[in-house]
Amino acid sequence: MRRSSFVLIVSFITACGGGSSSEGGGGDTESSATTAEGGGGATTGGEEAGDDGPADNEFQLNHGSADAGEARGERPSEIEATETEAAMRLFVVNGEDVPIPGVVIKMTAPNGNHYFTQPTDSHGYAEVLVPISTRYEMEYLSLGRRNTTATVEVPDGPRRDVRLTLRYRQWRPPAPPEDEPGFRLDGVNFETSSARIDRGSYPRLDRVVEYLEHKPDARIRVSGHTDNVGNPRANQRLSEQRAQAVREYLVSKGIAGDRIEAVGYGDTQPLASNDSDEGRARNRRIEAIEL
Repeated sequence: MRRSSFVLIVSFITACGGGSSSEGGGGDTESSATTAEGGGGATTGGEEAGDDGPADNEFQLNHGSADAGEARGERPSEIEATETEAAMRLFVVNGEDVPIPGVVIKMTAPNGNHYFTQPTDSHGYAEVLVPISTRYEMEYLSLGRRNTTATVEVPDGPRRDVRLTLRYRQWRPPAPPEDEPGFRLDGVNFETSSARIDRGSYPRLDRVVEYLEHKPDARIRVSGHTDNVGNPRANQRLSEQRAQAVREYLVSKGIAGDRIEAVGYGDTQPLASNDSDEGRARNRRIEAIEL
């Protein structure tokens, strides 16, 4: 049976939008992918989702590649396109075309359904089946920023194979945990002078759960921090209790406890001066870092 195959190369620049290039011959079927600000490798911090990029950042998904269905990583492919699902075959590379392992790509349909790759292998390869005739938001899973790095439209038609090369131009290997700043989990709040998590924090923590669910080999350290108001010993104890409360929440969602460390640093690692309300608010925080 005839297969329809597509190839797309999407270029991203860490934390500042992206550029574009295309590959493949012309044909009578086209889709597109659009970059959004906030793209980048797993080292990106921050919390804000990107907005759709400008019109001149649109990439063309061109019909005509003969080898998209043959794309594979370390092992033979485990998926096959069907009458109603396209086989998405993704390669994640840096600016020198060196494969980046350990990246999970999430594709979200307009109806809210999510589709995840497994972590990319040593070839930077991962794959996933998604319904056809749908436009998807694509992001890589991160403890920090929610990165909607691109959108891609999968056309209608049976047995579609779509090959995507995602290029992170400014990606760098992660530093050792002791040298790498943690991701501030903005939106994670507690009742005043308490380790009781505010219910409004749950959606942000659920993104950490999602990250750990789809990166089964990942371990993280959760750290609590306070401002310098009050007794230092009490602040130290409160920071430990808050980090432990976050750990307990993640465990309650099915994450193994031995994958999560919880530590408190009290007021010893400020991000800003404690001389203003704004600075103290910045210093009261929860951070997470992958070990």
